[in-house]
Amino acid sequence: MSQELIEIDGGTMEGGGQILRMSLAFSALLKKPIKVFNIRAGRSKPDLGVNLMRDITNGRLQGAQEGSTEITFYPGNIVGGKYFADPGTAGSVMLLFQVSFPCLLFADKPSELRFRGGTNAEMAPQIDETLMIFKPIVKLFQADFSCTIQKRGYFPRGGGEVNFKVNTCPSHLQAVEILEAGEVVEIEGRSFVAGVLPIKMAHGMADGACRCLKSAFPNVTVKVERVKEPDHLAVGNGSGIVLKAKTSTGCLLGGSALGKRGVLVEEVGESAAKQLIDVVKNKACVDTYVQDQLVIFMALAKGKSRICIGSPTLHTKTAIYIAELMTEAKFTLIENGTEPIILECEGFGFQR
Repeated sequence: MSQELIEIDGGTMEGGGQILRMSLAFSALLKKPIKVFNIRAGRSKPDLGVNLMRDITNGRLQGAQEGSTEITFYPGNIVGGKYFADPGTAGSVMLLFQVSFPCLLFADKPSELRFRGGTNAEMAPQIDETLMIFKPIVKLFQADFSCTIQKRGYFPRGGGEVNFKVNTCPSHLQAVEILEAGEVVEIEGRSFVAGVLPIKMAHGMADGACRCLKSAFPNVTVKVERVKEPDHLAVGNGSGIVLKAKTSTGCLLGGSALGKRGVLVEEVGESAAKQLIDVVKNKACVDTYVQDQLVIFMALAKGKSRICIGSPTLHTKTAIYIAELMTEAKFTLIENGTEPIILECEGFGFQR
């Protein structure tokens, strides 16, 4: 392991947890120790992803106590196996998955993850988005996993329980090209409520989304499932909607929203629909929530990946910054007048 400590400002660009999660993942994979400072000052609890990565790598960790704004991480070897994490809050299980998944692809054996927390939380992908949209896209890189939702959990109680199985990849990830957006051929979705919230709210979100989508895509079939989560399979009260569009070239695009107090359910559905419509108008091949999640896989892959992203988000630019800081991967944003922007990466071909 390299003993030269890489220092990273956790407040750079987008800041927040993304810099910490990506830094931890690259640190574990490359066995490069890191010091991340200026991490979300005022947090009530340390980022659980830090402790999870310590366990996965049998590494050493300094500064992960409550209220800490700085951590130093010395990774060991990534070891496949069974891991459990529970923040005791509605913290997103998907953020725990984001930091651990790329690393466990290169473990010595398949792994099982059991996470507790929020399954449909603000400021994180809803678990439905990950399964409906992210999972089939990342599989193109030959990165694969399965997921079983035991219970769903919502703010503020959390309490969701999710099991992941992560398969090891071949010797390296495969570079991908996703450049032709195509035309939308079908749209499906899931509108849900849980706890004391009535099923009519799920219908309201779905109806709002369907009206908006049918106006934008009059010749496309739109089907949105309306669900009242069984009480024994959900903890707390929650509502939301996730939409997925499939195009003629096989692209998968999403839009989502969570219900909020004081916001009409129809407006929640319309918000998710408008997100999806905007992505289609931009002729992007991936949506704004997926594009930054693909950066780490593009960097790790062997060869040149090219993905039409429409326009980069600050999250994506932040992910690129960390990837180039810690690896030999090189990213380029290709602009051609009014055409959608292409994100290109010469991956460094990480091997187990």
